[in-house]
Amino acid sequence: MDYCFRSLTRFSISTIVLAIILSLFSFTCTEAYDALDPNGNITIKWDIISWTPDGYVAVVTMYNFQQYRHISPPGWTLGWTWAKKEVIWSMMGGQATEQGDCSRYKTTPPHCCKKTPSIVDLLPGTPYNQQIANCCKGGVINSWAQEPNNYASSFQLSVGAAGTTNKTVKPPKNFTLLAPGPGYTCGPAVVGKPSKFVTADGRRVTQAMMTWNVTCTYSQFLAQKTPTCCVSLSSFYNNTIVPCPTCTCGCQNNDTHPGSCVNPNSPYLASVVNGPGKNSLTPLVQCTRHMCPIRVHWHVKLNYKEYWRVKVTITNFNFRMNYSQWNLVVQHPNFDNLTQIFSFNYKPLTPYSTINDTAMLWGVKFYNDFLNQAGPLGNVQSELLFRKDKTTFTFKEGWAFPRRIYFNGDNCVMPPPDAYPYLPNATSRVNFTLFGLLITFLAFFFLFE
Repeated sequence: MDYCFRSLTRFSISTIVLAIILSLFSFTCTEAYDALDPNGNITIKWDIISWTPDGYVAVVTMYNFQQYRHISPPGWTLGWTWAKKEVIWSMMGGQATEQGDCSRYKTTPPHCCKKTPSIVDLLPGTPYNQQIANCCKGGVINSWAQEPNNYASSFQLSVGAAGTTNKTVKPPKNFTLLAPGPGYTCGPAVVGKPSKFVTADGRRVTQAMMTWNVTCTYSQFLAQKTPTCCVSLSSFYNNTIVPCPTCTCGCQNNDTHPGSCVNPNSPYLASVVNGPGKNSLTPLVQCTRHMCPIRVHWHVKLNYKEYWRVKVTITNFNFRMNYSQWNLVVQHPNFDNLTQIFSFNYKPLTPYSTINDTAMLWGVKFYNDFLNQAGPLGNVQSELLFRKDKTTFTFKEGWAFPRRIYFNGDNCVMPPPDAYPYLPNATSRVNFTLFGLLITFLAFFFLFE
């Protein structure tokens, strides 16, 4: 009986230890739900505006209802699978990337005969007779909060072999959205309330024959298997600069995988950057300990009687990417008392209703809204001035550092809390981690087993 009890106890403890180890080394994927933008999505509206002898003419519009996540160059690519044997006779404001096999048409071939077409936006400067409203921006769509007047992209297509009534026409299936890489998951097309359109003079309203709605949501894990940015910390009251964790976005591995990173002082830098794969979306990063394309540095700079001051610096380590219309989302409890911000735009976000602890920051147009690729000019910076709330303000226990930071909608990796700069007059810290505590426990358990 005693042996069974000891075996059961040993099994239970071992199970608990194993569970703790697994929890330490496991990670949770960033799913489509975003706590700071719970209702954010890209909605695609497919409006049939008229019928043709063998199909219909439709206007397809993508609305970016995400607060801070935008579609950057080289822009979106929208795809789907036709429900029947439809073809695209012609397009305005967009084009199919491939025509496909149109050999069954003896006269003028359609614009696209593929069962699974892929559509891209036209470029700026497209002739006016090929444009429609909200088109021709190279596939770039700004975020809802950053530029609310430029959050949509449209194209028009004439569809054949599709049916000519609400009962015979069928919506496409299996929508895909690359923006510009993977990351979005689209649901099925759902019949919605027909859209209404107001004429330019505002005196007449027309209505779509039929409208389908498709909702696409973003997942950072689908977009990139590894993180894309990290956060480093420093303060005026401590000489310690807390760097991004080592190998945050990958590890230097030039011995077995040459070209995994680039030394900025290398004489061959230009040939590597402009060599094969220069148009690839895969980052080509500067060799660093963290290997991240983007680093955000938060420095607690000054302490006044009524205020305290922070300097934020964003550094681009990616030799293949200029970040236009970049933005930063920062969560900190003192944003409800932000007094002044220098050289950045600011918009409060309130994902938790009345709690104002989340801010969206982005560059001033034509000044610092363009974050250059890695190099001497590859950074932007600003300072934030906060008023102190006597009931909550403190420099103790890392309170002055952000809780969470997003760059262009992707969650940045923070340093571990026990590494934060601490006040010099604080009692001597006990430097241990949960992992170290676990190792001690295991050694104690097996020693007295």
